[in-house]
Amino acid sequence: MNIGLIGGGNIGRFLLQSININKLLANSKIVGIYTRNPKSAQKLAAEYDTEIFEDISSLLQSNVDLVIEAATVEVVKEHAASILTSGKDIVLSSVGALSDLDYTQSLEEICKGNGTKIYLPSGAIGGLDILKAAKSNGELESVSIITRKPPHALPGALLDREQVLFEGSAREAIALFPKNINVSIILSIAGVGPEKTGVKIISDPAITKNSHSIEALGSFGKLTLKVENDPMPNNPKTSYLAALSVLSSLINKDAVIQVG
Repeated sequence: MNIGLIGGGNIGRFLLQSININKLLANSKIVGIYTRNPKSAQKLAAEYDTEIFEDISSLLQSNVDLVIEAATVEVVKEHAASILTSGKDIVLSSVGALSDLDYTQSLEEICKGNGTKIYLPSGAIGGLDILKAAKSNGELESVSIITRKPPHALPGALLDREQVLFEGSAREAIALFPKNINVSIILSIAGVGPEKTGVKIISDPAITKNSHSIEALGSFGKLTLKVENDPMPNNPKTSYLAALSVLSSLINKDAVIQVG
């Protein structure tokens, strides 16, 4: 499989190392990259044996079979439709773009018309299989998440005491913290939607790891799940598990046996 990559940050670099150097994705290679930083692109291309593209249109005209977005919500909103229309599947890292239900539905229609797919990695959380099962009969009642991060990982956080930075819906949370709470959107897609998914974001100087506590209620019973994530070494805003989940999505994309 020939893969195109949008984004040259920590997740993008992790995927280049995992796929092109460590060969963790059989018979596959990231053959082309696009980033907004030409100097960074040149360095990545030389280090990981891939080709630089000056714009996303050129990347789509190449021989890539699938595109990984590891950039920003804005990049998704600007380019996801054209990627899917071109006949390429897409793996979305910045799932916060899907907090807009009308936009999400428009992408679904494009997929149906072009035979393409959108893959959403689970990110830094778990329990999505339970939520999908629980809502299959329409009886999933409520879903909420409490996210705790050290202050340096959250914009505007106080450094000397615990602080609740936000409490509200997932849709509101991703608008205010687009780089910090993508987990709430993937949770809402698996569960009760961005308007009904409750989110609390806490800055806590006493911790060094990001943690996510999820609760859900329905006819199935009750789900209580806590995940503590180590951050990526060079970016405290991104959990290492988020990067691993992108790689896992690629590895399992065409698996004969699907779990969950």
